[in-house]
Amino acid sequence: APAAPLAPAARGPALRAPRPYGYSRGHPEDHCTGGESLGAPRAEVYECDGYRPNVGICLVNAAGLVFAARRVDDPSASWQMPQGGIDAGEDPGRALFRELEEETGLGMGSVEVMAEASGWLTYDFPTTVVGQRSGVPIRYRGQRQKWFLCRLTGDEGAIDLDAALTREFSEWRWMPLDALPAGVVAFKRHVYAAVAEEFLPLIPRAAR
Repeated sequence: APAAPLAPAARGPALRAPRPYGYSRGHPEDHCTGGESLGAPRAEVYECDGYRPNVGICLVNAAGLVFAARRVDDPSASWQMPQGGIDAGEDPGRALFRELEEETGLGMGSVEVMAEASGWLTYDFPTTVVGQRSGVPIRYRGQRQKWFLCRLTGDEGAIDLDAALTREFSEWRWMPLDALPAGVVAFKRHVYAAVAEEFLPLIPRAAR
């Protein structure tokens, strides 16, 4: 059955400066200084101090392993978990289901949300990424992410990397969460370490 709607988070104080572990409850638009649309590839995306609001998805199977994939445009062949931008006015909980379906083909009926990270995590794009990615100019300093721990409740055979109009991943596998900080690109490692620290104790419950 589809996951129950997420309860709205409490609103917190505005974030005036990005922090590597920039925790702040609520919708990212609550913490933006401008909310200006930058004309990014997805319509009406807004920024927070130059950081694009984003969701990250830690998807766990019954064995307690996490979905990881390689981006088609990443020459380093690193492994990462699904993630994607939050549209202007979109709730992070809705964004996670939209992004998960776009990137993996899994719909709401195939996953259950088990936990939400206690705050927002921020990373900067390195100079090698800021110029362009996938042929599209990047106009953000980095991304500010809200992470969710989800459990796969459906058949993994439903995973389809070709579900999106533009395929984002070349391949996927199940991996231990504590192995991912070493496998992701360097500029995301502090975020993955924080995600692992918060979600690892919850994985036994999520994998049941």
